[in-house]
Amino acid sequence: MTMNIPIQIGGINLKNRLIMAPLQQYAGTPEGFATNHHIEFYSRRANHVSLVIVESTAVSDSGRLFNNDIGIFTDHHIESLKKITEAVHAKQTPIFIQLSHGGRKSSPLVTKKLMAPSSIAYDENYGLPEAISLADIQQIAEQYRLAAKRSVMAGFDGIEIHAAHGFLIHQFLSPLSNQRIDSYGGSPENRSRFLKDVLTVIRGEVGKNYPITVRVSATDYVKGGLFPEDIARMLQPLESELDAVHVSTGGLVSAQPNHIYPAYQVPHAAIIKQHLKIPVIAVGLINSRSLADHIIQDQLADMIAIGRPLIEDPDFAAQLLQ
Repeated sequence: MTMNIPIQIGGINLKNRLIMAPLQQYAGTPEGFATNHHIEFYSRRANHVSLVIVESTAVSDSGRLFNNDIGIFTDHHIESLKKITEAVHAKQTPIFIQLSHGGRKSSPLVTKKLMAPSSIAYDENYGLPEAISLADIQQIAEQYRLAAKRSVMAGFDGIEIHAAHGFLIHQFLSPLSNQRIDSYGGSPENRSRFLKDVLTVIRGEVGKNYPITVRVSATDYVKGGLFPEDIARMLQPLESELDAVHVSTGGLVSAQPNHIYPAYQVPHAAIIKQHLKIPVIAVGLINSRSLADHIIQDQLADMIAIGRPLIEDPDFAAQLLQ
């Protein structure tokens, strides 16, 4: 079976090509602490996959996506997250954490000051954000560094930088949301500078052998937005510091794909894979063994992430591996 061929992400050996995608649980405390729900949810689904990626975890209390998401913006958050890593490690499965900042999509319920690359609102349900200052850019990069330090202390085996789904890093990457005229806007090099800053400080904190991946939205689904070739070009200069790229789509604006079908995001992942040397993770309605094998066998991606099917059936991964 193609899916059962081992692979490496950085210094981590994975027993197969199937990983658990990050799934928002909306079960954190008002202060952003993980709960028993998270411990049970992730450990129960760690039996067959080769890697678990914990849901979007806020690096800043002003960058939380929801009022019941989880965070890692203080040292006090370490203990509740450590209980998750210990439970998943008990299943002999590695676990990564996804670090995020919502930017203009931060929850109005918990965020007093919305910030974004440019003063452009996501929609009428969110307030008009302030254009983020250079000082705030440096401060948020430092929050990512501290979050990475805490991630190691909590026992996570790797970090996924959330640069997708319309959150802060994605907002910098896309010309639709980034209309700056300084060194963080304009050219693809400038628009990817904040991602580079975040990656650089995290890599400096965790060392060269600790796995770091990035999740990207390969397309914004609208004219003038990002497409897979754009993402690939922006990632190429960062490739030496990354261990894998996790390819999703959308989230920056309300536009959606015209037709959603099994593996609908895989063609975008395949384009990015053509331009990069690091492993590529595909995700999105990959729900059959034959389809999963086809994706790996034809080198459209190197790994497959599954999410929603695991909510309905914690042992769904076994069907794709047997």
